[in-house]
Amino acid sequence: MSDAGQCWAVLPAAGTGSRMGSEVPKQYLEVAGATIFEHSLQALLREPRIRGVVVALDSGDERAALCPLMADDRVRSVQGAQERSGSVLAALQDLAPVAQSGDWVLVHDAARPCLSAADLTALIDRVIDSGTGGILAERMVDTVKQASADGRVQATLDRSGLWRAQTPQMFRLGELREALAHAIGARSDITDEASAMEMAGHPVQLVAATGCNLKVTVPADLPQAAWYLQHRKGQAL
Repeated sequence: MSDAGQCWAVLPAAGTGSRMGSEVPKQYLEVAGATIFEHSLQALLREPRIRGVVVALDSGDERAALCPLMADDRVRSVQGAQERSGSVLAALQDLAPVAQSGDWVLVHDAARPCLSAADLTALIDRVIDSGTGGILAERMVDTVKQASADGRVQATLDRSGLWRAQTPQMFRLGELREALAHAIGARSDITDEASAMEMAGHPVQLVAATGCNLKVTVPADLPQAAWYLQHRKGQAL
């Protein structure tokens, strides 16, 4: 077993969710009795190994303060950036006074409200036991087509080695901070933390997750998220 270190979490929530087509940022839409943001934050706070969570917020955000979970002693906030990578980097820098470079940090999408305790536990266990950073991910089961510029099928891809990346994504704090800073400085097009770590030459392992950990992106995702959350709540009763 590797040197465990402490676990921290980052929740970037400064985005506007333009594809949702709502006047309210998608993380503040209500589903199954709470906002998407609250569900996502609560999923992290339920894990006892997570010492604290830094939430990256838009400078004009007045909604987060209305969430009772923000008053939890383990939660702190920082001003986010226009891009996700900048928000995560700001949160990692905010952790510097309380966390060590060798500690682990889990970055979770604020728009993934259905993260299960089992998936989160599996990720933390695997990463700590192996000492190698990793991400939750789901194997591709659909047939995958590559399109040409005119929207026609150009090729059918081999899906056997393809996975859908999810969050949380868990890495050593210092290594992730350096990788993100370098990627931002190089103006690299990175869409998640794993991309920055890959560019920096760090190994990233895939930890199989369940299909319920969906990211709410468009209106059609809301009923599905509500079903997962309500079904889980019913099982807990």
